[in-house]
Formats: sequence, structure tokens, C-alpha cells
Amino acid sequence: MKNIKLSLLFVGLLSYGVLNAQMSCSKILEYVKSKSYGVTYYSYDSEAISQVTFYEVSENYETYYFAVVRFTSSYKQYIYQVGSNTKFNYSLNYMDSAGKAFWNYIHPYNDVLGCAPNFD
Repeated sequence: MKNIKLSLLFVGLLSYGVLNAQMSCSKILEYVKSKSYGVTYYSYDSEAISQVTFYEVSENYETYYFAVVRFTSSYKQYIYQVGSNTKFNYSLNYMDSAGKAFWNYIHPYNDVLGCAPNFD
């Protein structure tokens, strides 16, 4: 019953863009990982990005897209809610520069969940 309530809360808050006000970032990350298998892109030579894992979560006929970024400097994970084409765009460009691909395709979603570090 608790999972059903959490799922309904998650979907409702996602649709209103206030998810971060009600759930901690670690709970969001845990929820997303429990609902989907991720596709991970590793960046062994990058000074900025260690890996990015993309998740798709479908709830009530809606699909939500997430990127979990692990930075090289801190090795911490941060979750971003991203657009449907973010994974495709990142996958085409991360081999040239994972940092640039992050800035171009993931960082613009920095404020959606409020779970990412502030680089400004």
C-alpha cells in the first residue's frame, strides 16, 4: 500500500513540477532505480564525468526520463529529470567530450528536480 501511495505521489508531483519539495533527492533516485533498468555510458578518460545512466519510468501512460550523473571529482550521483531525446543526444556526443555532452544535453535540466549541484 505504501508503494502505491508513493507511486501516486511521485506521478502527481512530477506532473506539477514540485517533486523536490515533497521528496528528498535520495528518495527520488531510489524510486527511479527501483522502477527501471538503466543504460550506462562510461567516460573513462573524462576529467569531469565518470558515468551517466539513463532511466525511463512509465506511470499511468506517461513516460518520464532521468539521467543519473556521477562526476569524476566527487564520485557522487546526482539525478536530473531530462527530455525524451537527451539519452540519444548524449550517446552521440559523449565519446568526443563527456563534459561538453553533459553541459549541452543534461545540465539545461538542472532546475527541474533541484537535485543537481549548482555550478554557477
